[in-house]
Amino acid sequence: MRKIYTAIDLGSDSIKIVVGEMFREKLNVLAAVLTPSKGIKRGLIVDANEAISSLKTAIEKVEGKLGIRIKRAIVNYDSHNLVFEDADGYSTLTNQENKVYGEDVTRCLQACVYNKISEDEELVNVLPIDFCLDGKSGIRDPKGMVGKKLGVRALLIKTHKKKSYSIITILESLGIEVVDTYITPIGDYYAYAEKEFEKQTGAIINIGADITTVSVYEKGLLKDAKIIPLGGNNIDNDLVYLLKIKNEDAKLIKETFALANKSYAQNTEVYEVFDRFKKEIKLNQFEISDIVMSRVIEILKFSKKQISLLTKQENSYIIVTGGTSELLSMTSLVKEVLGDKAKVGNIDIIGIRDNRYASLLGMIKYFHYKLSLKAKEYTMFNQEDLEDLITNKSKTIELKEDSVLNKVFGYFFDK
Repeated sequence: MRKIYTAIDLGSDSIKIVVGEMFREKLNVLAAVLTPSKGIKRGLIVDANEAISSLKTAIEKVEGKLGIRIKRAIVNYDSHNLVFEDADGYSTLTNQENKVYGEDVTRCLQACVYNKISEDEELVNVLPIDFCLDGKSGIRDPKGMVGKKLGVRALLIKTHKKKSYSIITILESLGIEVVDTYITPIGDYYAYAEKEFEKQTGAIINIGADITTVSVYEKGLLKDAKIIPLGGNNIDNDLVYLLKIKNEDAKLIKETFALANKSYAQNTEVYEVFDRFKKEIKLNQFEISDIVMSRVIEILKFSKKQISLLTKQENSYIIVTGGTSELLSMTSLVKEVLGDKAKVGNIDIIGIRDNRYASLLGMIKYFHYKLSLKAKEYTMFNQEDLEDLITNKSKTIELKEDSVLNKVFGYFFDK
């Protein structure tokens, strides 16, 4: 079975979709699209009709690349007002061999959620910390081991029910089943995770369009995450106000001409543009970069302070990602503000080399890991679809029903 998954991120500035295949524990990107979004502000849906229209455009674009319809997906949404709660659960092994199988892991995870979700809460995800078997703790993957009683320590991530339902409802209105739900910090970690991270404390700063997500991890596990209400759009607004230019021109200048670190900018490099009064003006790279740099430094300093509030441990790594991290000369400024252990994330996957997709790539990797933990084979496309995918037919076809993860509670395979 080919393990092909679709991940969707509804952002304030753009909607991103990635379709990827896990092969020999490596992710290969089959299609990736990024389209402008409307109706979404600071990660929250403020206009359902506009959000649906934006999402439909993105879906049609990726379907056009693949030649098949998208019917199932894992979805990422904002990290506002999350609740983190430690939990544990236990399951008695009942098979004749007293061996741990995938279904035993599933029952154990279900047990740690039992009676932990109130009526106004929604479970976003369950992150297993470690397992124990007959009192022996610290087990990462218990499958195949022999014992009588299996236990798990896990982190429950919860949010307000209304918020998660709105995103799910919008996707369902377009015929897409939400297989599992995630938050940015989970995707970010698994996009950049290295083996040594499992023994270290570190942080990831995701600078988005209008929010920055600061996440702290200890020994490979998410400890906490907070939102800073600043992002790339603030840079655009600064350029618009100070240079008296249009927003679309400000965004283009930021992404293609400005430098995050003005130390590398040149006065002789000039950008010609019309201002709001339709007068042609010439802007040199240094003055533009000076404006950009001031705002980026502010975001990085706020993020640094937030990290110190989330953990008192020394950070072995700080990774800066998100769309704003793609600014030219960002690496040097990150090290100046955050120190030598900080760096800009580097996505090095065939098909995508852009930090704007980082969280989606990590989501797919973690989704695949969860399936492996429970010894489950799953794909979001059936055999007929895969044949059309291989031959790259342009016709659109309906996907047949396949093994389905429980909606929202997609972490559990209990059918």
